[in-house]
Amino acid sequence: MGTRTKTAAKSAAPAGKTTARKPRAAAAPPAQEAGKVKAKPARPANAEKGGKADKPKKPKLVRDSFTIPKAEYAVIEALKLRAATLGRPAKKSEVLRAGVQALAGMGDAAFLAAVGAVPVVKTGRPAGS
Repeated sequence: MGTRTKTAAKSAAPAGKTTARKPRAAAAPPAQEAGKVKAKPARPANAEKGGKADKPKKPKLVRDSFTIPKAEYAVIEALKLRAATLGRPAKKSEVLRAGVQALAGMGDAAFLAAVGAVPVVKTGRPAGS
């Protein structure tokens, strides 16, 4: 059984496949054969990065979800449309962040009045979704 010839082994190979040999690896350079390794020249940090260390770090983002009444959601859409007509299109998150900044800049009395004007909604996902 183990007496197959070379021609029999070649004919047993699947059709379309070649049995080409890989070329031998080139000899190592003389410096490496002698055990000598060339040292890489030292370069200063940030030499190729073009001064990326001067850039401020991006703020860490947080993803969140919340429940909002449809009427207030429509107000957000109206504010987005208003920003677009004024020449400054804004995303929903930008409108909400602007609102947070506006609230943060209010005095205590105005802030309490704004928070008190917002009706309390039941937390969690609405029924049927």
